[in-house]
Amino acid sequence: MENKNMTPRQIVEALDHYIVGQDAAKRAVAIALRNRYRRSRLDEELREDITPKNILMMGPTGVGKTEIARRLARLVDAPFVKVEATKFTEVGYVGRDVDSIVRDLVEAAVRMIKERMMREVELEAARNAEERLLDALLDAEGGAPKRAPNPIEQLLGSVRQPDLPPEEQKQRMSRREELRESLQRGDLEGEQVEIEVEESTPTENLPGTDINMNDVLGSILPKKKKLRRVTVVEARRLLTLEEAQKLIDIDAATSEAVAAAEQNGIVFIDEIDKIAGRSQAGSGPDVSREGVQRDILPIVEGSTVNTKYGPVKTDHMLFIAAGAFHVAKVTDLIPELQGRFPIQVELNPLTREDFRRILTQPQNAVITQYKALLKVEGVELSFDDDALDAVADIAVRVNERSENIGARRLHTVIEQLLDEISFAAGENGDESVSIDRAYVEKQLGDILREDNVRGQIF
Repeated sequence: MENKNMTPRQIVEALDHYIVGQDAAKRAVAIALRNRYRRSRLDEELREDITPKNILMMGPTGVGKTEIARRLARLVDAPFVKVEATKFTEVGYVGRDVDSIVRDLVEAAVRMIKERMMREVELEAARNAEERLLDALLDAEGGAPKRAPNPIEQLLGSVRQPDLPPEEQKQRMSRREELRESLQRGDLEGEQVEIEVEESTPTENLPGTDINMNDVLGSILPKKKKLRRVTVVEARRLLTLEEAQKLIDIDAATSEAVAAAEQNGIVFIDEIDKIAGRSQAGSGPDVSREGVQRDILPIVEGSTVNTKYGPVKTDHMLFIAAGAFHVAKVTDLIPELQGRFPIQVELNPLTREDFRRILTQPQNAVITQYKALLKVEGVELSFDDDALDAVADIAVRVNERSENIGARRLHTVIEQLLDEISFAAGENGDESVSIDRAYVEKQLGDILREDNVRGQIF
């Protein structure tokens, strides 16, 4: 079954590979995702009336809110963007406007579609790149120094070179095939070669607009070229990338990207609790709170945003908002915005058992990551069960004693635990290191003392 047609149960099982616990949140996003597939199977008239049921996640930091949304998007190759509500200001004030959320999502969709299309033409691009590389190698052997084209040549095209005599052409073709064989065997990978590539230019927009001058002038002015002296390996990579970009249909890519953003886009709005709260009577407008909520509302409700790729509708994008809601409450959001997040799920604080599972259970588990990093240096790292229990205990106790930052605490604790091993790794050649409870208590015992100021960094 394709990822886009996964049932809610299969989606939850896939998320279980990366996120420990939080079953209610996983079920909510799985149903929302499956409803997209169900909607796509309906008649067009009814399909337009069915909008996504947006989700509001409530829970402390570090329990998996962002990870659930990000993994969900990766699971179905959906365009995804994560924004922080606190980065935006009300229209009319200096700062980012909420329309940039949609523009960022479309940019992510364009990038995703282009990458997919480039993978599809990779073989043809590699063949074209090989021909250009052979030309460069032959020119280098000919001894004629290569020069960058002047502005007139760039505008009108390169001057046509006179044809070589038949005998020289035959010799050149023979040498070309010899070089091709050497190239395909990998004999020339370390050789230096001079190639002509398109010069990359910065893509900054004009202040306060979505207009990029390179895009405006790109169709009028020719692309600048420059000479680069690189290894054959790097030349192949650069030329293949350039050839792939020539082979893809940019108009088709942007058209498909806009459709993907409109129908399958997922927007994750973090820290929405930080803009909750009402302005007091008699005080001026609150730029960072109610005003921002009112600006976000039309996008979540469904509106049309102008981007450099054309108008983009937000009616069928899935919005997932999240916040800790330690101080503010969901009811502090304006009623209209609350109504646009009908599915509200609470994520549970992590327990000691959750910490223990996070260390080893997910595919990208913390311990798995550190084992892989140290294996590069020839260090075989292993943890016994008592050591893992001790690490989980310490992470829970430090979270209780200072700020509760959830699973992120484990990275801090493990970094301190493996400090000496990481510092000396590679100095003694291949070795095996086993971590037990005694080693954990020796390395981390100090941070558990109430009078230890150093513990505050955890």
